[in-house]
Amino acid sequence: MDHRIHQVPRQYALQFPSIKKPKSTESGLDFKTVLKEQQELKISKHANERLQERNIQLNDRQWQLINDKVSEAKEKGITDSLVVMNNAALVVSTRNNTVVTAMNLEEASNRIFTNINGTILIND
Repeated sequence: MDHRIHQVPRQYALQFPSIKKPKSTESGLDFKTVLKEQQELKISKHANERLQERNIQLNDRQWQLINDKVSEAKEKGITDSLVVMNNAALVVSTRNNTVVTAMNLEEASNRIFTNINGTILIND
């Protein structure tokens, strides 16, 4: 017999444990609702404290605009961004849709921002 020819032993199909399908929840949440909740911005504890102590007020329309622009930045590959508005500057992680910190525009004007790879300017 040729030394290059080897007899291959029979291989049997592996028996994988059956995977149980998760039970469908009857809570009334559809896919669109869950997806929208995952895409909305969250505010970290640190950012929430900064917003309160620096008296930064953002209305629902402004938050929606920030959320839209952060989603757009995420599509372009930005992972951490600086959002500059008329009255505030926010550092946002687009990886987990979280506002990391916030500061007044006057306070932000004398700072160097590191660990960001994109900037969003909102004139609102």
